[in-house]
Amino acid sequence: MTDVSAQIKQLVEGSEVVVFMKGTRRMPQCGFSAQVVSILDSLLDDYQTINVLEDPALRQGIKDYSSWPTIPQVYLRGEFIGGCDIMRELHQTGELERQLGALAAPPQPTVHITPGAEAALLGALESDADRVRLEIDASYQHGLSIGPREPKDIEIEVGQLKLVLDSASARRADGVEIHFVKTPDGDAFRIDNPREPAKVRGVSVQELKSLLDAGEALELFDVRTPEEQAKASIGARLLDEAAQDHIMSLPRTTPLYFMCHLGGRSHTACEHFLAQGFSRVFNVVGGIDRWSQEVDETVPRY
Repeated sequence: MTDVSAQIKQLVEGSEVVVFMKGTRRMPQCGFSAQVVSILDSLLDDYQTINVLEDPALRQGIKDYSSWPTIPQVYLRGEFIGGCDIMRELHQTGELERQLGALAAPPQPTVHITPGAEAALLGALESDADRVRLEIDASYQHGLSIGPREPKDIEIEVGQLKLVLDSASARRADGVEIHFVKTPDGDAFRIDNPREPAKVRGVSVQELKSLLDAGEALELFDVRTPEEQAKASIGARLLDEAAQDHIMSLPRTTPLYFMCHLGGRSHTACEHFLAQGFSRVFNVVGGIDRWSQEVDETVPRY
């Protein structure tokens, strides 16, 4: 056995599901690899992908190992299943889900809906057959709609609501919070998902006011200079050295809110703390200037 064959054998036996593909799970670099990832994402939370573009020897070696001329290639419990066409066929017939067995068992996610969001959603239901549908795609774009339950849907009860999700969405939904918030364009739903890859999230000044009015103990920081803060302030903590030390002592799942004059410097601060491992980082869109215009005109503009 060659060194490459031994490496491949170790890889295919190291995880229950292994995909040799072009690119990565988050960024496939060919259409066939993207199709296989989409199929597996709809059925599995976790599987291993190997990017053959990073190693020419591995790219040829996997073809020799399987005696299969194309990539992607999928292995289940050490055995070669096939490429894109076979995966599509197995998925369409339901055979792939059967072969995956317990790995593909649909989850029962925990979803929290605030009272305001629950009331708004209940008001949108027109019949007893209606359900609230939550959809979460592979890029963690979220959608809410109203309609009947489909045969393969997973249904959970949240308060007085019956919420339905397809299996792929259910795998991405555990811990989701659905809020009903005020925005510059009117009332809207906001969905917070702790499973979503970390990124800077925008929060409107109206949303921030609602949180403050509700008595939320926010970790809210002002990244402006002390001179600017003296001109106009809503009580946010100045992001000085002591405040930065305080932030670094917090659990990395703590929601952090940053504001500045117009929103640019606070966005940079958000990116800094994302890089430090914080996963729930919010930038106040438009900064204190927007607050002065849309929330409290007694706060001076400058």
